[in-house]
Parts: sequence; C-alpha cells; structure tokens
Amino acid sequence: MSVHIGAKPGDIAERVLLPGDPMRAKWIAETFLKDPVCYTQVRGMLGFTGTWQGVPVSVQGSGMGMPSASIYTHELINEYGAKSIIRIGSCGALAMDLQLGDVIAAIGSATDSNMNRLRFDGLVDYAPVADFGLLRTAAEVAERRNVPLRVGPILAADEFYTDRPDLYDRLADYGVLAVEMESAAIYTIAAKFGVKALTILTVSDHIKRGDKMDAAQREQGFSDMVQIGLDTAIA
Repeated sequence: MSVHIGAKPGDIAERVLLPGDPMRAKWIAETFLKDPVCYTQVRGMLGFTGTWQGVPVSVQGSGMGMPSASIYTHELINEYGAKSIIRIGSCGALAMDLQLGDVIAAIGSATDSNMNRLRFDGLVDYAPVADFGLLRTAAEVAERRNVPLRVGPILAADEFYTDRPDLYDRLADYGVLAVEMESAAIYTIAAKFGVKALTILTVSDHIKRGDKMDAAQREQGFSDMVQIGLDTAIA
C-alpha cells in the first residue's frame, strides 16, 4: 500500500489512464468503464478500476504539475505494477494552425523544469519522449475513429501563469505545438523503470489567440481523447 495512493495489491490494472484532475478521473470511470470501483480517495486524488471492452483499465488522478505527477507515476509503477501509462488532459495551443478541440499526441516533451537537470547533475539536457508503440497505436486508433490527431513535441511547464510569454513564441517557431504541466516527468519516470508512456491532449485554449473552449466543447473534445486513450491502452 503506497503512501499517496493507498490502494491494496491487485486493485490497480497494468494499464492506467492518468488525468490530472481527480474529478475528470471520476467522469471517465463513470462514463466509459464498465463496473468501475473506486480504489482510493487519499488526499482527494480519486482512482478507479473497471473494464474497457473486457480489459481491466485504471484511471488515476495525478494532480497538477510535475512534482505531483512524478509521485503518482512512481507509485503506480513501483507499488502496483503498472506497465502502460497514458496521460490524458488539456493543453494550451502554441501552434497557430491548431484549433480548440484538436487532439494532440506528444512525441516528446520539452520542459523548463530543473527536475531532469538535477537528475543528470546538470550535465545533460535529457529529452523525454513517448513510447513509439503506444504513439503508433494511438495514431492508428484515431484514424479508425476519424479523429484528426496531431503528433509533435509539447512543452511541460513549471508555471501556469508565465512571466515570459515571449518564450512561447520562440518555442512555437521551433515546432512546439502546445503547453501543459506533467508530461516530461511522466515520460522520464516511465523510461527509468522500463514502462510505456504516452501523452494525449485536447486543446482547451489557445495561448496566442486567447480562445477558450466552453463546457459543451470540452465534453465532446475530451470524449474523443479519452476513447483514443482507452483503445490505445488495451491494444
């Protein structure tokens, strides 16, 4: 039983979807999984296990930011034997050709965090990337579902409210599609322990244009993302 999750052995499936928001984890479990069971409410960070197309899948809230995501990713892998972790969440678009509701699969995750610099004694800028098998499967699943999927690099930022929006412009010039706050940590820890990881995101707002999704757009857009994540997890 881990410190931050507190589930019993066997409560959590090898395939885990990892939204940041615990209430989104609850919505996913109740909307998409068959016979979901809540296995943790520790610190209000809800986790559920059910089945998708007959295959056990868990959905675990991870909180906001890389420190929190690191804790849950580490414990899911080392305490509960997770083999495949798919982050699903929202992001702010940087690329001008992205629209609200577009779905992104992150091939790699740049970051302004010092976590990996400290991990490698400041000698290497480690480049966290997705598992290619999961990424390829997600692209195939999206095509079958007729959902356009944009594949490319993203930024995992330490700050939600940045004092340097000019850096976002520069990142966009270098092909970075969007910004969120967890993926680099998840990719790094999964790589360390030999576990597959992927990040799938829905554009909920556009950083440069100021557009934001309304409630109806979020529900439909997130549904596409979640179903791609679930199909990818069980493939």
